[in-house]
Amino acid sequence: MLRRGLIYVFLVTMLIVQGCATLPSPEKMALEVEGYTLPVKKEDGSALVYVVRPSFLGKLIRFNVFLDGKEIESEMGYTRGKQYIYFYVSPGTHQISSKAENWADITIDAKAGELIFIKQDVKMGLIMARNQISQIDIVEGKYHVLNTELGTIIKTRK
Repeated sequence: MLRRGLIYVFLVTMLIVQGCATLPSPEKMALEVEGYTLPVKKEDGSALVYVVRPSFLGKLIRFNVFLDGKEIESEMGYTRGKQYIYFYVSPGTHQISSKAENWADITIDAKAGELIFIKQDVKMGLIMARNQISQIDIVEGKYHVLNTELGTIIKTRK
């Protein structure tokens, strides 16, 4: 019982520490990614989407990423803590969904040749981690890709 309590205290402490972590200034991020080439190249006629999960928190819990639906056929891959995945989308409106304890959704309007970065944020849940997603700018997106590892990609196109 004491051990379980210590584990709980450790996890809460990690949540607090993680919650207090801040990103470097936009200028510092821009300097760090200056000259950095993303691991995957854009393709003509498609937009390239990177989904980044920069937090180490909940590292063992996977956040599944879906494109234009929430059924298994729509799954593009998944991330764990400090990972990213990527996939291509055709120009137009698309819904990207992330599944943890909850579903988080965002709608994007993709243009051919565009780079789109989506960030998964970890939140404390009842049973396991919850998630929230948002679109971020190119500098922050490149910064996160640079500082994370490749997650599990199921497919790069739907």
